[in-house]
Amino acid sequence: MNTLKGERIAKAIGRAGVCSSSEAERYIEQGRVCVNGEQLTSPAVIVNDDDVITVDKKPLPAKEKTRVWRYYKPAGLVTSHKDPQGRPTVFDSLPDTLPRVISIGRLDLNSEGLLLLTNDGEFARQMEMPSTGWVRRYRVRIHGEMTPEIMEKLANGVTVEGVRYAGAQVSIDKKQGSNTWLTVALKEGKNREIRRLMEYFGFQVTRLIRVSYGPFQLGNMEKGAVDEINGKTLQEQLGAKISIDKNQRQRHKKA
Repeated sequence: MNTLKGERIAKAIGRAGVCSSSEAERYIEQGRVCVNGEQLTSPAVIVNDDDVITVDKKPLPAKEKTRVWRYYKPAGLVTSHKDPQGRPTVFDSLPDTLPRVISIGRLDLNSEGLLLLTNDGEFARQMEMPSTGWVRRYRVRIHGEMTPEIMEKLANGVTVEGVRYAGAQVSIDKKQGSNTWLTVALKEGKNREIRRLMEYFGFQVTRLIRVSYGPFQLGNMEKGAVDEINGKTLQEQLGAKISIDKNQRQRHKKA
């Protein structure tokens, strides 16, 4: 295996869409990854296009250009490939015509709305990082009445049970009886962040819909619908954050 040029083994596996690069590191620790027939024990390995990489004795799929899909996740689905409790998952509900994809970020079981899917694990990891600066926007229905004082505290960030949450921008959309609809904007998107923040201030979240993730919008998609974001739009929206190999692009055009 080449140790002078190329890319880290976990990144190569992530780009192939087998799993995320962090998951690939766990696979390596579990002895599930080989390079040129040699079982790896450390992820500190650089590989190039000449190396033969296998995961669970299966070669990596041929590299393809980065592709991204929008999906309207309905409530009641787990954002996981397998669920120990046997609950239905996002990936069970996707059309058979899609290649193997992973999600960019997650939505919890009872949340719905925009979920981005990609065939590129490394790209997914990069897009999830707070340093990317992508804002996630949600429409949130709470039981109760939001106040300017609470909105200010949320904007400044709060600590809940030892976990520090960065500022959340909250605006009031409308009131319906004892309920209030909010728009909430986050940059981090920690696990169940909005629900925990609202519970901290005594509110029950009765509906949560993600309406945008970075530059991509849910729009008027129907629940369960999925559509691919074309390559031109990806380049326009993401610029340097995504690179699609020109030779790969030409091969796909000829195919």
